[in-house]
Amino acid sequence: MRACAKSISANASMRDCLTLHDVCAGYGETVVLENISLALAEGGTLSVLGRNGVGKTTLLATMLGHTSMHAGRIAFHSRPIERLRPFQRARLGIGYVPQEREIFPSLNVDENLTVAARGGTRWTEDRVYQLFPTLAERRRNMGNQLSGGEQQMLAIGRALMGNPTLLLLDEPLEGLAPVIVDALLVALHRLRHEDGLAIILVEQHARLALEFSSRAVILARGRIVYDAGSRALLDDPRRLAELIGVGG
Repeated sequence: MRACAKSISANASMRDCLTLHDVCAGYGETVVLENISLALAEGGTLSVLGRNGVGKTTLLATMLGHTSMHAGRIAFHSRPIERLRPFQRARLGIGYVPQEREIFPSLNVDENLTVAARGGTRWTEDRVYQLFPTLAERRRNMGNQLSGGEQQMLAIGRALMGNPTLLLLDEPLEGLAPVIVDALLVALHRLRHEDGLAIILVEQHARLALEFSSRAVILARGRIVYDAGSRALLDDPRRLAELIGVGG
């Protein structure tokens, strides 16, 4: 097991949606993430990049409360949440779209959305259908009757039904046709600009992620090796390739 420093920084800024301070986390006694510190402003966008196995999904799982915290603090809108259970974090406004989508195959589209509805009026079935018109056409179809792209739209719509202020997406573009990828990116831009939703995007398609987000974090061996603006990496593909290749 790796050793983790116990230093913890000050309370989060009131303008931050999410902050992590010196977080060490993993599964049981195994430490995957070491001394992770980052902050995401309200309405901000962040891409999390890196090669397979460097801790990207574990980082999202830690924000959601699905890992063992060994050190550090996590705050959501300045409220400490590291001791809260996953359902409590969800109720505070953290939405999640898992890599596996995890829709209910035996429920139709309408039912998949309504079963996920929580308090709040910003997001309803009608608003999800406005965001994804294709789903409106399939609203009576069962989950297992949808294409991969439609399932991804439904997974995002289901997360929105919880009325989050922060949306975590794990590889939402994986395995999808380019036309579907374009449609999903348009929808994510709408969420950012029209709803002020803060978004953290874990993605293997580095350039697409960087073009979407204003800021990027690159992980290598469970540590942050880059945390700065996305444009700098887009303008320096050699640097991007070097960073993505670190810590394979």
